[in-house]
Amino acid sequence: MNHLAKWAIIAASAGLLAGMNGAFAQAWPVKPITLIIPFAPGGGVDASARIQAQQMGELLGQTIIAENVGAAAGMVGSGRVARAEPDGYTFLIGNTGTHAHSQALYKKPPYNAMADFAPVGLVTDSPRILIARKDLPANNLREFIAYAKTNHAKMQFGSAGVGSGTHLPCAILVKTLGVEITHIPYRGAGPAMQDLIGGRIDFMCDTIQTGAAQAKAQTVKGIAVMAERRVSIIPELATTGEQGLPGAEASVWNAFFLPKGTPDAIVRRMNKAMNDMLDNPATRKRLEDLGLEIVPAARRTPEFLTKFLSEEIVRWGNVIRSAGITPE
Repeated sequence: MNHLAKWAIIAASAGLLAGMNGAFAQAWPVKPITLIIPFAPGGGVDASARIQAQQMGELLGQTIIAENVGAAAGMVGSGRVARAEPDGYTFLIGNTGTHAHSQALYKKPPYNAMADFAPVGLVTDSPRILIARKDLPANNLREFIAYAKTNHAKMQFGSAGVGSGTHLPCAILVKTLGVEITHIPYRGAGPAMQDLIGGRIDFMCDTIQTGAAQAKAQTVKGIAVMAERRVSIIPELATTGEQGLPGAEASVWNAFFLPKGTPDAIVRRMNKAMNDMLDNPATRKRLEDLGLEIVPAARRTPEFLTKFLSEEIVRWGNVIRSAGITPE
């Protein structure tokens, strides 16, 4: 067989394969889709992800089953999606912790955040909130700082795991205060919150949606919103900057990812469903009522998320190294 004939066969096979992939993507979805939430039930990401999954499923005409796979600050669930079949039936809600912090904290993370996923789009930003056990003798940030400087040797703070979006904000806060406080990593923010309510740890830098709800219920103390401006879910609580600690802001982004190799047509259809969901006034209100900020439409494309993620990995790598934060 001559070279021209070989290339003709290769070209025809490639064209046939592309046609099959295109037809497969056009038919998608023909069965339920699984959304992996890489955190334990009861945390802030869990609540918002389930709202979004329900609405996106209705738009796509298939049920989206939300499954919690919480361990290792979201890396176990994220790794599962990275290794999943790229057929559009398994996707992930990831965040700053799973896709930026993890890449800088570990020499050999279990996945490459840039290479192992097909970005779908950013969805929300979630400010952190500093909350403390209800019997901690501090009612605002100044009192909290004074208490921490005197009692740091016996204090503990909890998080959803090493490198998570509830770990780094508190770790950086502790470094800023110039003290050493023991970090207790949990298998998700939900279990950490239960121990905070029970008084077994001293404080958390939690998601605004769950932390504010617990503060308003007075099961914990709200100390400060770690954002540039106050949030509507708990407008009475002052920011870190308002309380004399500018530069301590911490907000975590959330985004959807598919496995690498997912056909572009499926990525685009999921992105459209995501955008239509976020543009629905009723859905927006439910998410905003949780204290989340909806990402502007221009930042919700796969292309923007790809560029943004590469910048976030560099930015957080610099922050983590300069703060001397390492896995426990």
